[in-house]
Formats: sequence, C-alpha cells, structure tokens
Amino acid sequence: MAERVAGPEIERLIQLLARLPGLGPRSARRAALHLIRKREELLAPLASALNAAHEKIVTCGVCGNIDSCDPCTLCRDERRDPATLIVVESVSDLWALERAGVLSARYHVLGGILSPLDGIGPKDLNFGSLAGRVAQDHVKEVIIALNATVDGQTTAHYITSLLVDFDVKITRLAHGVPVGGELDYLDEGTLTAAIRSRTPL
Repeated sequence: MAERVAGPEIERLIQLLARLPGLGPRSARRAALHLIRKREELLAPLASALNAAHEKIVTCGVCGNIDSCDPCTLCRDERRDPATLIVVESVSDLWALERAGVLSARYHVLGGILSPLDGIGPKDLNFGSLAGRVAQDHVKEVIIALNATVDGQTTAHYITSLLVDFDVKITRLAHGVPVGGELDYLDEGTLTAAIRSRTPL
C-alpha cells in the first residue's frame, strides 16, 4: 500500500492542518481537499491572510491579548469599564467571554495556569503586571474567570494572595448547573458547586 497519495506539497498541507485543534488526519485530508477544490475562492485568500497575520500579529503589552496593534483594540476602547478587570487563562477564554457580550470590562491574560506537575510556576505566567494594573488603573473588582480544575483553583488562590493588600473586590465565575442542563446528567462535583453557589430568587 502506498504511503502517500499526493505530492509533498499537499502532504505538507495535510500535516499542518492535522495539527489544528479538533482536526485529526482524516478531517485534515477533507479540509485540504476542500481548500484545493476551492483554490481561487479559499486557498489563495487564506494563504494571503495567514501571511498578513504572521507579519502583523503581536501580543498586547497591556493585557496579553493578541491583535494587530499594541495596545490591542480592547485596551484602546475607552467605553470599557476600567474599574473591572477579568483575569483569564488564555486568549481563547477572553474571546469566549467577549462573544457572550455580558460585561464590557478590561482583561488580563495569564498565558496559562499554575501547574506544579507540569513545572509551570508563577514566573512562567503573566502575574508580573497584574498587581501594577490593579493599583495604577484604580481597579475596584477583579473577576477570576479560570477553569474549575484543581490547577485553576490553585491559580485563583495565588491571585487572591497576590492582591491581598489591595482594596479590591475579588470575585470568580459561578460554578454549577449549566443553562439547559438536567440534574440527572451532572456529575457530583458540579452538583456540589451548584448547591454551594446557590443564589436567592
């Protein structure tokens, strides 16, 4: 059986697409075929967009977001509430919160979470400017929007200890029953968090 079904350029395209989250080898092959079939409509514009992104994308020196300008578009937006700072693990979390459109606040991207088992400590994450931003920007509330994992909770506790000397309210996202969720299908940990985070009606 032949190891390759196409030339090295196409195989390289498939290999690179397979590295994307959510795409395995089969999905990458289907995506590559679709791009090749729609060469003029998709492949050429995608190649151009990737090249432009490669040249212009930078990490925001203020919050850690990625954009084509520094400070980023969100940090430049004067309509955002400077008194509220949302701390997130990654840019994808920032984008998810922005899609929800619930709060027009400022962000601070850590670039990961504390994970002693993986050798990730405070020096490996974007904690350095967090306290400075809280003091300089007169932040009144820090919302910790981290995943409800052991490492996420450890990171949240570290942030709390880091900001203990500041006159700032520290909150976190509620954990528990998702909208549309059925109790019978939830695990014990989620149900416990939901009971502990109950709110009055």
